[in-house]
Amino acid sequence: MNPEGQPKTGFMQLIKKGNTSSGVAALGNTIIAIAKGLTASVTGNGAMFASMMHSIADAINQMFVFFGSVLAEKKPTKRFPVGFGRVINIFCMIAVIVVTLMAYETIREGIHLIKHPAASHGFWLNVSVLVLSIIIDGYVLVKAMKEILKESRVEAQGSAIFSAAFRNVKRAAPPTRLVFYEDLVATLGAFLALVAVVFTAFTNASILDGIMTILIGLLMVLVAFRVGYDNMVGLIGVSAPPDVEDKVAKIIFSEKLVTDIVQLRVLQEGRYYHVEGLIELKPGMTLADADDIKFRIRDHLLNDPDITDVTLGIAEDAGVQDWKPQKNELTP
Repeated sequence: MNPEGQPKTGFMQLIKKGNTSSGVAALGNTIIAIAKGLTASVTGNGAMFASMMHSIADAINQMFVFFGSVLAEKKPTKRFPVGFGRVINIFCMIAVIVVTLMAYETIREGIHLIKHPAASHGFWLNVSVLVLSIIIDGYVLVKAMKEILKESRVEAQGSAIFSAAFRNVKRAAPPTRLVFYEDLVATLGAFLALVAVVFTAFTNASILDGIMTILIGLLMVLVAFRVGYDNMVGLIGVSAPPDVEDKVAKIIFSEKLVTDIVQLRVLQEGRYYHVEGLIELKPGMTLADADDIKFRIRDHLLNDPDITDVTLGIAEDAGVQDWKPQKNELTP
């Protein structure tokens, strides 16, 4: 036991709890980045260089995010009583800086290639590496989509996975969202680079190499903005999605002696939620009975694996219905 009375969590146990998508993505993008780097140096293709920069950024980011997700799983301590959930937001913000720097270098290289087109060779080598990149990034993207559905408690099969993942991505953990956005752009970026390689090989449109390089850089900027916004909101402290709040309210109202919810706040930290509320009970109850009801509701809420902390106050029914489902206003 540690000084705070919590069971100690070993390093390997924390590693196992780390975000699976980011760990797999980091490994996959490292392999892709090495292959693209060697190919770009041999063939001199600008789009391949841009795609390599994106893969390097992805690999660094996802490794950062994986270790951030590991630290975020640490148990609350006396000094940090609400846990370490927001640590992952800090690591994701570092990832945003890396993506932004790589995007700048990529766009600058694209502008240089438009002004000074470079001859590219090694057609089949370029095509082979980019097809490999699309396969690996596509695999990681599908895995991230499945992770989104798992974290948002949504069931989908077959092609329905894609639409369900896009609808529920905001409910996923920050590292899963980052992997999803980055590998969506990485797959698209590899496809754009493949288009550039094919067109420049069979036409005289060498300027297309620079244009595709700039497009890939701009896609990286979009990822940086999207991930940066999500994690800025997470660091400030964001309310849970409306359906999560409604689920919490239904659990509370499942106790028949609860008449109203005067106040309810569900705060999201990482992929976990903290619940604070004031509930009203039927009049005429003893304090001991009211406490028993409060503890039953708290235990019921804590049975949800996504809820880590519950604080409830109780009061006697005032005869006025206060509870109305709230809408989440912090969406871009």
